[in-house]
Amino acid sequence: MSRTTRLSSSLLRAAAVTGVAALTLTACGSGSGSGSTSSGSGKVKVGLITKTDTNPFFVKMKEGAEKAAKENGAQLSTAAGKFDGDNAGQVTAIENMVAAGVKGILITPSDSKAIVPAIQKARAKGVLVIALDTPTEPESAVDALFATDNLKAGQLIGEYAKAAMKGKTAKIAALDLAPGVSVGVQRHNGFLKGFGATDKDVVCAQDTGGDQAKGQTAMENCLQKSPDINVVYTINEPAALGAYTALKAKGREKDVLIVSVDGGCTGTQAVKDGKIAATSQQYPLKMAAEGVKAVVTYAKDGKKASGYTDTGVTLISDKAQDGVTSKDTAYGLENCWG
Repeated sequence: MSRTTRLSSSLLRAAAVTGVAALTLTACGSGSGSGSTSSGSGKVKVGLITKTDTNPFFVKMKEGAEKAAKENGAQLSTAAGKFDGDNAGQVTAIENMVAAGVKGILITPSDSKAIVPAIQKARAKGVLVIALDTPTEPESAVDALFATDNLKAGQLIGEYAKAAMKGKTAKIAALDLAPGVSVGVQRHNGFLKGFGATDKDVVCAQDTGGDQAKGQTAMENCLQKSPDINVVYTINEPAALGAYTALKAKGREKDVLIVSVDGGCTGTQAVKDGKIAATSQQYPLKMAAEGVKAVVTYAKDGKKASGYTDTGVTLISDKAQDGVTSKDTAYGLENCWG
């Protein structure tokens, strides 16, 4: 994903353990001092751990958590990995937050499986743990999940792509996320389901890490392998824009259909500009806000959030297809993030 950093500033301190990458940990709230997440105000302490603090999706998630913390009289501490996939950093963040006395932790797992032991330790100490955006494996490793239905998000763009091809034989390229990340698997599988295809119908599959530059390289590799590609599924809009750049360099940008997931403002604008045909928009601010409220409720009356809460997804396109429900980019830009 295209990276632009907008960090809220209150307190910054490095948290590190031997052989583990450092994370940025911030505390928000009246009376917070250097090196401490305690405000001394008796406010409910809530932790938010994202995959990175530069991805616009997680910047918006942090904004949602900060706003909800202020509205609900909570104190928010945040941490983020140095890169997408920094499981060790997220483990350190969980340990630091538990030691600081948080009542609940909201986390977008970088590694859905590897993070589970650290989550189990936190829950054993009475900390409510809610996954945002990305489920753990198993999903029951956390108390609750607030997220987009990523299978549905993929299915929507698959249905759109199938309708837009109007019966033409599809040569599909899949620009995926990374192995072992549930959100990537779900979007990929959803796309294939919506399109009515299987992995055997994908002529080229490449991992991009959701990065624009890697998306461009992946598309270049796919075009070398299969020059007649005419449909491109991408894990997110930065990867889609990377694919568009590679296609444009080959003069193919107008005859290849690109579909994606996320609904960030840059990506939604790219739909409006005709670079991406359609995207499934999700709502990170809502995920975080609902998560903060759930922790405050738990702290006040002991009621734990549980199960899965769908925070919604909307197909965005200015070229509507028969039989596929969508909204235009005017709606998308009003509700985008980043």
